[in-house]
Amino acid sequence: MLRRLDLRSDPLPRPATLRGMLPRAEVDVDAALAAVRPIVDDVRERGAAAALDLAERFDKVRPASIRVPAAALAAALRDLDPAVKDALETSIERARKVHGDQRRQDVVTQVVPGGTVTERFVPVRRVGLYAPGGLAVYPSSVIMNVVPAQAAGVESLVVASPPQADNGGLPNGTILAAAALLGVDEVWAVGGAQCVALLAYGGTDTDGGELEPVDMVTGPGNLYVTAAKRMLRGLVGIDAEAGTTEIAVLADGGADPVHVAADLISQAEHDPNAASVLVTTSDELAAAVDAELEAQVGATKHTERIRTALTGPQSATILVRDLDEGVAVVDAYAAEHLEIQTEDAREVAARVRNAGAIFIGPYAPVSLGDYCAGSNHVLPTGGCARHSGGLSVQTFLRGVHVVEYTEEALREVADKVVTLATAEDLPAHGQAVTARFRA
Repeated sequence: MLRRLDLRSDPLPRPATLRGMLPRAEVDVDAALAAVRPIVDDVRERGAAAALDLAERFDKVRPASIRVPAAALAAALRDLDPAVKDALETSIERARKVHGDQRRQDVVTQVVPGGTVTERFVPVRRVGLYAPGGLAVYPSSVIMNVVPAQAAGVESLVVASPPQADNGGLPNGTILAAAALLGVDEVWAVGGAQCVALLAYGGTDTDGGELEPVDMVTGPGNLYVTAAKRMLRGLVGIDAEAGTTEIAVLADGGADPVHVAADLISQAEHDPNAASVLVTTSDELAAAVDAELEAQVGATKHTERIRTALTGPQSATILVRDLDEGVAVVDAYAAEHLEIQTEDAREVAARVRNAGAIFIGPYAPVSLGDYCAGSNHVLPTGGCARHSGGLSVQTFLRGVHVVEYTEEALREVADKVVTLATAEDLPAHGQAVTARFRA
């Protein structure tokens, strides 16, 4: 089922060349901008009225209002399946434990006597957190966005998710319940590019209430959500331009093909464009995984979606000579999710530089991280793990340098400032210092 890419005949090329050889989903955000621009412009001009019109067009339902009534949030929590509630509470508890340890403390550095620089960490004031609602709905994404924002101290949160025709124009009930469990009382029934635009520009709801714009938008979405985030970046901050999900599994001959196949399938379940990549030193494992895929895919609920993803150009089995080459390949690929299923998996994982999240050994599947590991599942895709990390408390914090010098501390370094200002032909910079010491 997975196509083969055999890299064993020649030495591995340099990383930049290797990256171009590896399977990857084609995502053309620029092409989507043409479709998104009129949507964003419409919301900028007409606000909530435009968003409601677009919901009727794209979601086949027109919500009574953008803001979800408090009674609907309470009802969603009351009607939530007790088993689902228990699972969400476990996910929240573990995520809060992990993200609570991420909060950075202010740091004061005495540079010289009388001269200090303090790095003060200040949370973003208001954030819009997007929870998708396309092929599937993701209450887990509500948790993954809200928990780090709350841990960072963000004072104003709005969760946004597309209206559902089968829920009376409200977002999915489990999304609403998750927000209620987390103590979020502001939820908007809006999705797609129009959601990002409304979060950025704000507007007036159908009852005359203010829809206050946000300072930052986070959370994964489809291509059009991503294009809107790119278009509006600068007016608002964003976490990242999320692409379709991807998993890479680095495995040797000792890995269990049942586990490997199940994990590749689990991510292919998200989207027909999802990427599932196996990197292995073993022909025997590759063959066994192919056989398991054939057996397991037919037994899944979303067979066609999974089969499309696994047989697409973004998915493959990559054969390498040894684990050193395997590590080089997964570093070049920079997967959103990387599983290490090898002998001495922890040691191998320690050698990996580029991955959104790393899952070690046979009992840490990606789906654990999706829900209940305590880690965050909003992660860099499309190779962006080479330079970016996943959503965390730091996403919602800004480091602000606070500089405080006494007269003597400034006088001691004044000549150096003047020298550097002169070297850069910016004499007024130097004069801003010397003016303080004129008799």
